[in-house]
Amino acid sequence: MKTIVIGGGASGLVAAINASVFNNEIIILERNNSCGKKILVTGNGHCNYFHENITKDNYHSKYKELDNLINKDNLSKTLSFLNNVGIIPKIKNGYYYPYSDQAISVLNALMEEINKKNNIKIYTNTFVSNIKKENELFIVETNNGEYHADKIIVSVGGASFPKSGSDGSLYRTLELFGHNIIKPLPALVGLKVKENVKELKGVRSEVEVTLLENDKVIRKEKGELQHNEDSISGICIMQLSSRAVRGLENNMQEEIHINYVKDIAENKEEFINFLKAQSKILGSPKITFILDQVLNYKLTNYFLKTLKIPNLPLDEISSLKLLSLCENITNYKLTIIGNNGFSSAQVTSGGVDLNDVNLKTLESKHLSNLYFCGEVLDVDGDCGGYNLAFAFLSGIIAGKSVGDNRK
Repeated sequence: MKTIVIGGGASGLVAAINASVFNNEIIILERNNSCGKKILVTGNGHCNYFHENITKDNYHSKYKELDNLINKDNLSKTLSFLNNVGIIPKIKNGYYYPYSDQAISVLNALMEEINKKNNIKIYTNTFVSNIKKENELFIVETNNGEYHADKIIVSVGGASFPKSGSDGSLYRTLELFGHNIIKPLPALVGLKVKENVKELKGVRSEVEVTLLENDKVIRKEKGELQHNEDSISGICIMQLSSRAVRGLENNMQEEIHINYVKDIAENKEEFINFLKAQSKILGSPKITFILDQVLNYKLTNYFLKTLKIPNLPLDEISSLKLLSLCENITNYKLTIIGNNGFSSAQVTSGGVDLNDVNLKTLESKHLSNLYFCGEVLDVDGDCGGYNLAFAFLSGIIAGKSVGDNRK
């Protein structure tokens, strides 16, 4: 039984390892000159590859019954597999990293396992342009000629981070086989804003952000936010980006509300009281002195300039101006109008509709012996090891299914 794995990333390598256990002949077709390039850049090279508190709520998909796929049993099998191939974890606040703090340790562990298997062959610099099926045989067309196989595992990734080799080039072929492709969109990506915030370029702040969709609160996140020339980024923004980008695609109004003083005040009233208390303690200094103690000075200057508030002691500023200032600092509203694109996105939202896949085996419901794993599926996770965990989990399921369903 010959199986071709299209794509030698995290999910493809794991799928090949698991499929090889059943003595299948496995061929990995990888378009890059080596496998696992995206693994090496994960977590800025530190590779956060798992989390101890993974649930279906950490993932986004049009398909709502994700607990049929992301559950304790599958997660336990995933962690056991990773331990068994020699990845030694360093756990920080629930986040799993290789003990070396180097992503290459994860890739080396997978490649070592691959190299132990005499029945796995890797062909690099091999770009798959099309897949056909004639009778019971798959024909995979590439720049290096045709490859034939009894079974196929598609693990080509999505369209994010194209430098790693992912470009979504097989979506059309999969559509022709009858699969619905949820429109691929960037996720874990910076968000473009309507407002002119060029003056804040480069400012980083620890904030609480709230995503509102059509004026309805969707989700809150805390963390570092960075202002760019026409966009905002940072982990707290990326956590909200999948929903915001998908909402814009569906003509929803998307807003981000920012509280720059989250640990001091939850709302404008509390911040007014804080400013008054500080003013009394400090002997009524100018407002910039107090604000600069809690805000980046660029934020102070931006809000005072934008709101036309003079740099005077607090008790010389009108109540209306003070209320407006505190409202903006605790609930600054930015209108989301786009995103920074696939080139800077960490993952892809969308892909093969899970309704078209048997979630117990990850085999296509439209074409027997065709399997999927990883980012090509309509599943994207939060920051924090969730996407790599899904890549590994789905690779295990697809790989084992190929072996368990031998014909």
